[in-house]
Amino acid sequence: MGFERWVYELQAARPVAYIIDVWHLYRTSILLTTFGILVSAYIYLLLTTDREYSVALRNTYGDGSEKSREASSPQTVTEKSSVPLLKQPSTTTNGPRRIKGELRRPDVKKSEDLPQGPRRVQPLIFFSSLTGSTERTVKGFTESLGALLKQKPEGEHVILEPKILDLTEVDYDEYFISPPKPAEPSGPEAYIYLLIVPSYNIDTINDNFLEHLRETHNDFRIDTAPLSGLLGYSVFGLGDREGWPSEEEGFCFQAKEVDKWMAKLTGRKRAYPLGMGDPKRDMKERLDEWTEGVKDMISLLAETGSLGEGVPGSGDAVESDDESVSGDDGEVVFEDETVELKRSKKNQSGNLEDVEDLGKIMKSSGGGQNGTAPIAVDFTTYSKPTKKSQAQTVKEMVPQNSPTYNSLTKQGYTIVGSHSGVKICRWTKSALRGRGSCYKFSFYGIASHQCMETTPSLSCSNKCVFCWRHGTNPVGTTWRWVVDPPELIFDGVKAGHYKKIKMLRGVPGVRAERFAEAMRIRHCALSLVGEPIFYPHINEFLGMLHAERISSFLVCNAQHPDQLAALKAVTQLYVSIDASNKESLRKIDRPLHRDFWERFQRCLDILREKRFKQRTVFRLTLVKGFNVDDEVEGYADLVERGLPCFVEIKGVTYCGTSSSAGAGLSMANVPFYAEVQEFVEALSRRLNERGLGYGIAAEHAHSCCVLIASERFNKNGKWHTKIDYQRFFELLEERGADGDWTPEEYMGEETPEWATWGNGGFDPRDQRVDRKGRPIEA
Repeated sequence: MGFERWVYELQAARPVAYIIDVWHLYRTSILLTTFGILVSAYIYLLLTTDREYSVALRNTYGDGSEKSREASSPQTVTEKSSVPLLKQPSTTTNGPRRIKGELRRPDVKKSEDLPQGPRRVQPLIFFSSLTGSTERTVKGFTESLGALLKQKPEGEHVILEPKILDLTEVDYDEYFISPPKPAEPSGPEAYIYLLIVPSYNIDTINDNFLEHLRETHNDFRIDTAPLSGLLGYSVFGLGDREGWPSEEEGFCFQAKEVDKWMAKLTGRKRAYPLGMGDPKRDMKERLDEWTEGVKDMISLLAETGSLGEGVPGSGDAVESDDESVSGDDGEVVFEDETVELKRSKKNQSGNLEDVEDLGKIMKSSGGGQNGTAPIAVDFTTYSKPTKKSQAQTVKEMVPQNSPTYNSLTKQGYTIVGSHSGVKICRWTKSALRGRGSCYKFSFYGIASHQCMETTPSLSCSNKCVFCWRHGTNPVGTTWRWVVDPPELIFDGVKAGHYKKIKMLRGVPGVRAERFAEAMRIRHCALSLVGEPIFYPHINEFLGMLHAERISSFLVCNAQHPDQLAALKAVTQLYVSIDASNKESLRKIDRPLHRDFWERFQRCLDILREKRFKQRTVFRLTLVKGFNVDDEVEGYADLVERGLPCFVEIKGVTYCGTSSSAGAGLSMANVPFYAEVQEFVEALSRRLNERGLGYGIAAEHAHSCCVLIASERFNKNGKWHTKIDYQRFFELLEERGADGDWTPEEYMGEETPEWATWGNGGFDPRDQRVDRKGRPIEA
């Protein structure tokens, strides 16, 4: 009866309850059995596994048959120890053990061999030049190198014709973050970089290039050697020994910096030593030597597919003070032969026992007798402390003795201080002679002959393909120059402007009344060149303009959002919108900032916030083949994001320089006015489809420019795009530069009929002429 009841309860409780019951009944036996099995397995592993701490157990419990154990045990692979092993002495000595200390040579990495089969190798020659002399040198070098390569014996790999690239034109991200990828399957498969770099004591593209190399190496998101895929590189520097007699005093200092950073970025792939020459003295001889060496290096590559082996330290970024192996890690290999150890003459900071005590140290550690791992002895030779570098003086952006200064003044600029400039616009000359004003007069009522075009910063953060300034102005991403006070700039630009106006008094056709009006500046266009908001005291400079009732029209390139956000009141604020997407903007503006698109979008958001405090404008410059085709929808997205008061659409003006041609720009990229009109109509339709409230307000056919305005400036069916300048200054005086007012409060009178869409926009008071000055009938 009891058994049946137990079976009934077991069925009711199911197997889980049964297992629990069994555990409670026999748990002591289960635990003891398990423990015994584990101990037995542990002892077995100690006896059968080759471990240092199991030697004693094997000697105690083993059979003592070394040969049988070696035959039965599998062969094991011994890992390389980071500490050199001591050799067992043949005889035992009672005195101190004599050792031989020598530098352990690190393994030399062999050059990466090319894969099997022929490859197409492309030498790329990079250069920078301000005056054009380096460019001529590079072309001569390329011809010489090409001729030498044609004479070389045929090798396994194909060496293509060297290609020249200007550092002011190329996109650094395409060439100096990773090796370029061939656009076609038949293109180059490997690259060699040759850089010919002059050194300047002024701010040039070299400074920006070096900054890019430095940032690339220090960027945690990028591999420290992203250019290791290159076959090799070499640098040649051009310098002036009159200004820098020696390398210590700066001779070819920028070329040395390029060589250093390229060594780091390529993973120490310097294929030929840094060459240096003085164009006034020995450049031809030094360049010929360097050319011959580069040719031999490329020939070796063609024949063997490798740059060969180098001694330890080859390719290091900086020169070592130690004449021994620069890559030494300071460890010692011990041998039995008797040698004399030379001690360092310098006092070491650590506690290092005498050499005579090393025997005792080794004996106490058991290294000489028991075969256990020896201790590591530090014989590191510490290099001499580097000399403190002299405090770097802050440079001027455009020194008076610089090629940049000479180039800009030759173009008609008056350089004020060290970083500002003023220039007479061609529309100022035209207005003085009654031949028409620019589109700003038709749109906003700005008299061109009373407008001063200036900038407090000649430096820019872009290298736009359509730049009028011939690429001669400085570039940079941060302000690193001497800062001139705003008072000096304000007085200087006014004096420079008036001086240039006075120089026009004898020009035939200048109207006396307009010449008199021109001697009173009413407007200031901060759009001459560079980035005006880059200047640290831009708000103070604007305050001086407004104090003399000079209106301000400030243009920025949407690359400095922090400065834009801190900007105080201006009469009208422009942002250049040169592309509708990231890749197009990279192609046409060639920005220096890596996060250029994020900066661009932040500027649009800031402009959206300012639209109810001041007049905001998007300026679109259309360049055929760059930012026109199929980009209307993208521009509509940007307008919807920023919601500016106005959108100016203007066709590019071709400046006809070699720099433009190098960027791929020609007259074929200049749109006809009919094409601009078609683009404007398409954009206006997109904006209306989204219900954003914009319309085509005015045009100026002579400038190839059209204005789209927000419906906020359409009153009773009439456009009011002009500005009431008197009211603007009253609001400024009443409420201050940070005051709260809206653009509608200083909205001007009705836009004249002749300036509205479909009427051309030319002032009927003036006479339009052709290129030869002959009148053109309306």
